[in-house]
Amino acid sequence: MLPDPRAACWYVWAASMKNELVMARDRALYLGELPATGMHCHPCPVLLLGLSGRFALHRAQHGHTTTHTASSAVVAAGVEHLLDPQGECVALIYLEPDAPPARALTAWLAQNGGVLWEPCPKVRQRSLTHDRLRHFDLDALLTRPLPPPCAMEPRVQNALQALRLHAGDGVSRTSAAARLHLSASRFNHLFSEHAGVSFRRYKVWCQLRAAIGALAAHQRLTDAALEGAFTDGSHFSRQFRNTFGMTPSSVLRPLRTVTLLA
Repeated sequence: MLPDPRAACWYVWAASMKNELVMARDRALYLGELPATGMHCHPCPVLLLGLSGRFALHRAQHGHTTTHTASSAVVAAGVEHLLDPQGECVALIYLEPDAPPARALTAWLAQNGGVLWEPCPKVRQRSLTHDRLRHFDLDALLTRPLPPPCAMEPRVQNALQALRLHAGDGVSRTSAAARLHLSASRFNHLFSEHAGVSFRRYKVWCQLRAAIGALAAHQRLTDAALEGAFTDGSHFSRQFRNTFGMTPSSVLRPLRTVTLLA
């Protein structure tokens, strides 16, 4: 029996892929291979796309774990899950809470219990999919158009943007509240209600973003950790594992390119 030439093309393409990270103002893309994660959850929604095959997604829910295999999925913020790429190349797009696509996906995710299964067609034109991923073209990646994004509370949106911009400066909840002329407790409630995540948790996320983005200039993880205002490499490693379910070295050391977009 002759080998399927399409399968051979998959293997050639997968072998030529480089682990790549693209970070933009309100979204980020990881492209390449990943180890299986531990159970974890993010403070923002993530689009998972199998590029060379199907992945397994294990979800902790109501005291037990369910397992699905899929070619694509969107996981809402705060949903505990384990991703097993099963040796396949994958793409992950993280959307910040104030990003228009994240706000547009809110209703869909709520209607589907926090996980949207198979929102993307199966990858067939690999170079075209890669190009759409790098341009964060979700309308072209999804099978149906996104609905209009829901409104974001302006004060919370300003706080989200300020945190991403100044995460490495050790922004405190008190100082963030003072800039908006709110008490710390009122600010914390407002932030959690509209961002869908606590201020403390989102601050750690932004510190991780700052540290990971610093890899574009620094080769050592310890140097990058300091850019994210972590006390040391161990602190960075612990928070990274809590957030992504993996050690930073298993994800970041194999990176070939880190691109920062304006």
